[in-house]
Amino acid sequence: MMLSIIIPIYNEENIIDNLFQELLETIKKISLDVEILVINDGSDDNTLEVLQSYLEKIPYLKIINLSRNFGHQAAYMAGLSVAQGDAAVMLDGDLQDPPSVIPELVKKWQTGYEVVVAARKSRKENWLRRLLFYLFHKVFSFLSDYPMPIHTGMYCLINKRVGLELVNLSERNRFIPGLREWLGFKTTFVWYDRDKRLKGKPKQTLSKLFKLACDAIFSFSYKPLRISLFFGLLISLFSFSYGSILTIQRLLKIDYVKGFTTPTVAILFLSGVILISIGIMGEYLGRIYDEVKHRPIYIISDVISFETISIKNK
Repeated sequence: MMLSIIIPIYNEENIIDNLFQELLETIKKISLDVEILVINDGSDDNTLEVLQSYLEKIPYLKIINLSRNFGHQAAYMAGLSVAQGDAAVMLDGDLQDPPSVIPELVKKWQTGYEVVVAARKSRKENWLRRLLFYLFHKVFSFLSDYPMPIHTGMYCLINKRVGLELVNLSERNRFIPGLREWLGFKTTFVWYDRDKRLKGKPKQTLSKLFKLACDAIFSFSYKPLRISLFFGLLISLFSFSYGSILTIQRLLKIDYVKGFTTPTVAILFLSGVILISIGIMGEYLGRIYDEVKHRPIYIISDVISFETISIKNK
């Protein structure tokens, strides 16, 4: 039996030493063969050089270089496409999710579960990110037909069957935690405390997180369109009723509001609703456009391992 540990990395040269130190200590507690797949997601610092320095120290390490920065979700899919293990752990490389939880994930998997999700008891991040994550999970749970548990993220273990199903999905704009729930395999949880980032700044900026949130919501729900339709019908009903009242007042020569306040407010309000509705439809159309193009979600430029380095040296 083999376990694949998949770790996307982007400009993390300062944290790699700490990552491997904790990871190697954890692997000693696992009674399985292990391969470590580090996906270099188009890093433009010394990340690749630092990773290559570990190839002789860790013979079961493989470095998967992507041709450019394709993003967090695409990097995980690249790792899954190369993984050879009977199960795969998906782990971020910033050490906010501690590798020490992996043995517990493995134990749960060995009892028969196909998906073991690491759920957060707490998270040590600034109040703004905590608030935004909380709001996203609440909104996603309300809108999605396949909501994911509120305290979960990417950190998980999936067996080979689940990994193959994820790789074989054809959609481009991926939100892996949502797809993991959508697949519907037998799932359990392991609880842990999420640490603050060890060094540097988060590579998942607020703008990237916002895009990921949009991918999650618009990939798993038609409710925004339905809410837009309902809101439009409600406003139309209100406008028709208000227009009827004004017409009756005019016919009966009853005093009515004069000036520009009422029509101005109505025009601005309705214009805002129209623009919001068009924006929602645009998000769906943009994703349809991406699907129609059928471009790959990642491109692997090369895979570097201890064996390839040895052959080159010869």
